[in-house]
Amino acid sequence: ERSWLLMAGLSRDILKWLQSLDLSYSVKNVKRDFANGFLVAEIFSRYFPHDIQMHSYDNGISLPKKLANWELLEKFFLKKRVPIGRDMIDLVMHCKGTAAVPLLETIYTCLTSKKVQNTFVRANNDDELIPPFARATASFELKQNIKDSELMTTLQDENTGKNRSSELLQDHDKTLRQERLLEPGRFTAASPQRSSQRVAPR
Repeated sequence: ERSWLLMAGLSRDILKWLQSLDLSYSVKNVKRDFANGFLVAEIFSRYFPHDIQMHSYDNGISLPKKLANWELLEKFFLKKRVPIGRDMIDLVMHCKGTAAVPLLETIYTCLTSKKVQNTFVRANNDDELIPPFARATASFELKQNIKDSELMTTLQDENTGKNRSSELLQDHDKTLRQERLLEPGRFTAASPQRSSQRVAPR
């Protein structure tokens, strides 16, 4: 479990800190476990027991429960001047990439007054580690980066959704152009060789 969390981008300092808090649920999937805000609330309740009442939070995974939890947390963040904004909340709530990692780093620094050390170094481009045949297609990029929960909240407006889709397709096209420059052999169509010899009829 420790190695999995480190591979997900968490530093050893944050891992030890989380374990010391004795949370009611152990962290097994960094991206998913913090999406509903419940564990985030529990972390802050350890430091602000009079401000965070855990009976007000639900550990459910439905979108309404996530929204309700994060709405309460956002009010708390504003009151205590915790530097966690709506953009970061939306990314974590919709399980986008490694968004939970900078969230935890911000919380850790805010509550302990310590800077994050020994952070696991992530590759700048995960595609560099993926063989060409397994790299994402445009349709996969859209499905992976636009969650159903976003279509019901932040991307509910039709124009906003179209703009987001257009941005993702442009990024995907840019990636393909870069790959063509770096790996031209992959994109050269192999023309079938026709034999100049005719097979004699039997």
